[in-house]
Amino acid sequence: MTNQDDFSNVISFVNGALDVPSSPIIPYIEGDGIGIDITNYVKEIVDKAVYISYSGDRTILWKEVLAGEKAYNKVGQWLPNETMDAFRKYLVGIKGPLTTPIGEGIRSLNVALRQELDLYVCLRPVRWFEGVATPLLHPEKVHVTIFRENTEDIYAGIEWAAGTPELKKVLNFLQNEMGVAKIRFPESSSIGVKPVSVEGTERLVRAAIEYAIENKLPSVTLVHKGNIMKFTEGGFKKWGYGLAEREFSDTTFTENTFNKIKVEKGLESAVSAYNTAMTEGKVFIKDVIADAFLQNTLLKPEEYSVIATLNLNGDYISDQMAAMVGGIGIAPGANINYKTGHAIFEATHGTAPDIAGQNIANPCSMLLSAVMMLDYIGWSEAGSKITKSLEMMFKKGHATNDLARFMHDGTSLSTSDFANELINLL
Repeated sequence: MTNQDDFSNVISFVNGALDVPSSPIIPYIEGDGIGIDITNYVKEIVDKAVYISYSGDRTILWKEVLAGEKAYNKVGQWLPNETMDAFRKYLVGIKGPLTTPIGEGIRSLNVALRQELDLYVCLRPVRWFEGVATPLLHPEKVHVTIFRENTEDIYAGIEWAAGTPELKKVLNFLQNEMGVAKIRFPESSSIGVKPVSVEGTERLVRAAIEYAIENKLPSVTLVHKGNIMKFTEGGFKKWGYGLAEREFSDTTFTENTFNKIKVEKGLESAVSAYNTAMTEGKVFIKDVIADAFLQNTLLKPEEYSVIATLNLNGDYISDQMAAMVGGIGIAPGANINYKTGHAIFEATHGTAPDIAGQNIANPCSMLLSAVMMLDYIGWSEAGSKITKSLEMMFKKGHATNDLARFMHDGTSLSTSDFANELINLL
């Protein structure tokens, strides 16, 4: 809307909170593939919701920045420094889907953005909209917010390919200096290492617990594979419990504490302590092995409200739970650093180049991410209007074809018709 770069239009982070002007500059990346179909409509819907909610007293000053194929075609770089500088300066931004360049030295543009800005939380709220077809009998029981660690584990993984000189050095070290003898086929194996730290775990779990407390949610579940990876994923569990018991003893009760009381005083005392804590409104901190969790979410999803997990587990969990409520097309996401205020909201799906430019793409993932963005900057009234309008449309069976074809009496709308109807409902 404007390129004016006045300091008064820049969001700042003061004493741990965002200071948002009435007309903040928000950088956006259009995105590759269907980015050209959805991004402008998302901006249009957001602008309308903001205008209606605040009678014209607030507005977003959109600032386009380049990344992906559009950036490469225009300036010869997949992720220009100017784009990173814009996200650093303006703190809050949004992006469409980005392709992953092959052979260009960047494993993933999305990962690069998260790593460069240290966006250590991948935040994925999952809920069902009435009218959307799902494989579950009771999708209304799914209401989960996932905190996925965004900078460690496989995102910081180090790998060596089988047969390379580097791999031979690693094998020599492991076998001859560390005494490792359980690599079954060393000559043909590739090897990877993943780091999981105390600091990385604690800041992720801290954010999840604070979210649960602020939103009066009953539990935070630490999801891990610590029964096998005892020092990385097992460390995540151990350090997560330690953080809860050290920093949130007045507002949480942990499964770890429950088990200690049971051993020392018996089951009846442990149950009594748990019941007292729940009566006082404390958040229950528990843990579950990742494979069991994936089963449990299908059988009893109502038992989970906030999830804190490592990177790879979070990747699986986010996509499964999105499928449980209708698919990734309505799954929003954000990447946040709660210590600096930096946040990038994003479409969670791919670029879908096969349907790009055909006016049939579903804008809801990016749109619901924009709702998250509005909530993040304190403009929740505007976000609520968008969400309520979506609820009305889905309840009527009005959606883009990817959703409407599975709905009872669904009506397939083009991207533009979907956006226009939603705007009218605002």
